[in-house]
Amino acid sequence: MNAEKNNNGAIKCLAFYLPQYHPIPENDLWWGKGFTEWTNVTKARPLFRGHRQPVFPADLGYYDLRVPEVREAQAKMAREHGVHGFIYYHYWFGNGKQLLERPLNEIVDMQAPDFPFCICWANQTWSGIWHGVPDKVLIKQEYPGDEDIVQHFDYLEKLFKDPRYIRVNGLPLFMIYDALDLPDSKQYTDQLRAEAVRRGLGGLYILASNITTDDWDFVQAGFDGRVSFAYHKVQYRLMRKSRQRLHKKLGRFFYRLFLDRSYRGVTRVDQRRIVKQVLFEEQEGDIYPMILPNWDNTPRSGQNGVVIENATPELFEVQIRKAVDYINCRNRSERLVILKSWNEWAEGNYVEPDSINGYAFLEVLKKWFG
Repeated sequence: MNAEKNNNGAIKCLAFYLPQYHPIPENDLWWGKGFTEWTNVTKARPLFRGHRQPVFPADLGYYDLRVPEVREAQAKMAREHGVHGFIYYHYWFGNGKQLLERPLNEIVDMQAPDFPFCICWANQTWSGIWHGVPDKVLIKQEYPGDEDIVQHFDYLEKLFKDPRYIRVNGLPLFMIYDALDLPDSKQYTDQLRAEAVRRGLGGLYILASNITTDDWDFVQAGFDGRVSFAYHKVQYRLMRKSRQRLHKKLGRFFYRLFLDRSYRGVTRVDQRRIVKQVLFEEQEGDIYPMILPNWDNTPRSGQNGVVIENATPELFEVQIRKAVDYINCRNRSERLVILKSWNEWAEGNYVEPDSINGYAFLEVLKKWFG
């Protein structure tokens, strides 16, 4: 498969987008005045020899998503490099409580930038897990019932009716991050679709995110499709092996005593091994491949973090080639490749230009989807 054939096939690349780069009162309270994702990025330090931290954004700088020009620049950059649209993370915790909604609200209200989008409901409880305090609940994800679904749709309706909103089979694409967290997923998704019909939307195309395993029956659970688990399947297996080697090396006692204190206990996995082993298995239904350019969440979680080493643009292209071949093997409701992610900087998971790679990852995207 080459880039020319792929372009003719009209495969669309959708990129997860984190709207965290602006202060909110809750983060001020939990983490300190003015906290944003950049706070973690700038305080990062190398934790082992050859560890490239901190990282520095290039052309877009340490941006603030309250600034319309920033959002325009991101959309222009994405469009010019083959990204069809953004998947904005959407935080609805129940009973009308939202967080980080300002950038998307302004995008809808201002009708700019003129760039396709959809949303992923990030339906998870926020805790201090990445900061070493997993038992600290910051805000709990709740599902109060029918009234909350109606109230949720009072907000969602304006998004779904936006002319830029991405649709599949004529229906708004609504992604749910944690399908298994829903109280009764089949009943819940049926209620969501019924509410969409009641409001003249015709229904919803509901897509499960990339955290459910390949053997999960998404149709039985009420979903129209899901994002492939193939990459994580290999990554997590190699992570377990890495931690087992560390455990054996230190011994149980020293592992427990020193891992979080003096020993550099970061879990390290080689991208070369992951990409070589990734296999998008042939399965029934709408399953969309996910590509992941890089990962290093030590800015958030320190020595509890995971680093994917040797994450190069060349290996990113190998992933894309596998994903495109998978998309071309048979028909789906839509020809989508899911990019994780556009701008998750504190997880080292981004394609926006930095001071080392510049536009290299974006140029690979442009070659295949531009």
